[in-house]
Amino acid sequence: MIDEPWRGGERPTSPTSPTSPTSPTSMVRCDGVVQIYRARDVEVVALRDVDLVIDAGETVALLGPSGAGKSTLLWLLAGLLRPSAGRLWLDGVEVGRLDQRRLDRLRARRIGTVLQNPARNLIGYLPAAQNVAFAQRAVRRDRGRVRELLRRVGLDDAGNRPANRMSGGEQQRLALAVALALANAPALLLADEPTSQLDAASGARVIELIKHAAQADGTTAVVVTHDVAVSEALSRTVTIRDGRVGSEGRRGEDLVVVGREGAVQVPPEFHHLLPPGSMARIEPLDDGIVLRRAGS
Repeated sequence: MIDEPWRGGERPTSPTSPTSPTSPTSMVRCDGVVQIYRARDVEVVALRDVDLVIDAGETVALLGPSGAGKSTLLWLLAGLLRPSAGRLWLDGVEVGRLDQRRLDRLRARRIGTVLQNPARNLIGYLPAAQNVAFAQRAVRRDRGRVRELLRRVGLDDAGNRPANRMSGGEQQRLALAVALALANAPALLLADEPTSQLDAASGARVIELIKHAAQADGTTAVVVTHDVAVSEALSRTVTIRDGRVGSEGRRGEDLVVVGREGAVQVPPEFHHLLPPGSMARIEPLDDGIVLRRAGS
């Protein structure tokens, strides 16, 4: 049986407990997370010392260029990968100290995932309604919620149609309904480019469904996206560059993040002022520091 999230004050821990004495409102906590792939005897570092906290009920857009590490981070949060180094907590449970059975149970009961290829989220030969109902296998099934979720994603007239006979856009919307049906409401919803195959109207519907899940059910949503409409609609943005958290955006303001050992990534739009490889002087101010490019 997996550990239930702690809901009051600091939780006592023991040497064998996989729980963290973090804030009871934290749904995600990454502490120095590193992810390394091995390809043909060459090690590729996908994530470097990622520190990140996401509170319950937040909606977060993961931004950054292709290959920056966004999808890798999402797979870690989904429990599909384990960190190569560092520590990761999901809903108060430390992933690295769970055996595979307990991790699978955590994923089945708490985490809804929408992968970028919508067909990978679905059982192709099953009708849409049965795909949604199958996601509730860990709890008592709620047929009313199945119908409601299909209605929300605009598939209320497609409940008897097999998933493999749907268009790519319909499959994407069905995949989101399946993820939200998990245990009748997932604690954590993860989506990789959920609007990439949708027109503007369908994409807006998906965004509203994600926001509604956060507001109505307290679901935490983390969405990898290149869609400006998605990033502007969610409550917070986190930009990944070169495997590190480079900046965060809140209430329309983008702020750089000071990483471990004091590292700061200069956003690309300022590279003409401080090109990569530049030498700079650090001058203290009352409320921080300023970087000034050193003369040659």
